[in-house]
Amino acid sequence: MTEISDIPVRGSLTANRPLDGLTWLRVGGPADWLFLPADETDLARFLAALSPNVPVFPMGVGSNLIVRDGGIRAVVIRLGRGFNGITIDGDRVIAGCAALDAQVARKAAEAGLDLTFLRTIPGSIGGAVRMNAGCYGQYVADRLESVRVVLRDGTVRDMPAAALDLRYRQSTLPEGAVLVSATFRAPAGDPDVLAARMTEQLAKRDATQPTRDRTAGSTFRNPSGFSSTGRADDTHDLKAWAVIDAAGMRGATRGGAQMSPMHANFLVNTGGASAADLEGLGEEVRKRVFQNSGISLEWEIMRVGEPAPSQE
Repeated sequence: MTEISDIPVRGSLTANRPLDGLTWLRVGGPADWLFLPADETDLARFLAALSPNVPVFPMGVGSNLIVRDGGIRAVVIRLGRGFNGITIDGDRVIAGCAALDAQVARKAAEAGLDLTFLRTIPGSIGGAVRMNAGCYGQYVADRLESVRVVLRDGTVRDMPAAALDLRYRQSTLPEGAVLVSATFRAPAGDPDVLAARMTEQLAKRDATQPTRDRTAGSTFRNPSGFSSTGRADDTHDLKAWAVIDAAGMRGATRGGAQMSPMHANFLVNTGGASAADLEGLGEEVRKRVFQNSGISLEWEIMRVGEPAPSQE
């Protein structure tokens, strides 16, 4: 069996690579290996050569992720420049999965296509598809036509959106599959109107969310099972922030971790937090919310890896 270090790649393959600098929360231990493929062919050949017994973990820009302090016993695959192209074809927008959601929204708007709901969603297209990201009452599922994936055995496959079983903050993909691009169909809109809408959305986000802090976006899924619509008649009783607030956990702390005083559903690394601090505070929030309201909050942030040996 070929050793991982002996697999020829054109990208970058690094052993025992710390991941804290690659996540928005700036926490996490090392991956056994970190692979940054040069392009789709490089990725496919690597996976085909990699022993099927070795787990892989596709990682985006780390915007919605806690890597535990002991790191990840897997090959972490992170897509970069070879996967961030954005192409407009009629009413279709084809985006590489490393393209940032905000950039896809801007490029689409410039072409008179409305994917404005993506503008304020942190992270990249690959993560947005996996999580069926959404806001203002629109979701990836509403616009996604198909995706291109590299399967664990190196096979490249195009899949219709229906095959992903997209639902609130969830999707189903073959084990070990790496999303490499996504095709959206977008309704037409006036570029100036779309640009103005995105400016308004950004102002609203910055006024209500701790965008200058180290966060990973929303910590828990809304118990209501849908995103905020942004409309004046939107109800808040079953929003995650509201039930956290009601349980008295706004501003709660553990070590360097805090539930943001500005928005109770944002977990913040105030400086020096460990992954254990962040996850532990989140679990305490879940416990207090359940005691207060009988609601069991579900994590929206993905948590992966192992605790540090001293934490076990």
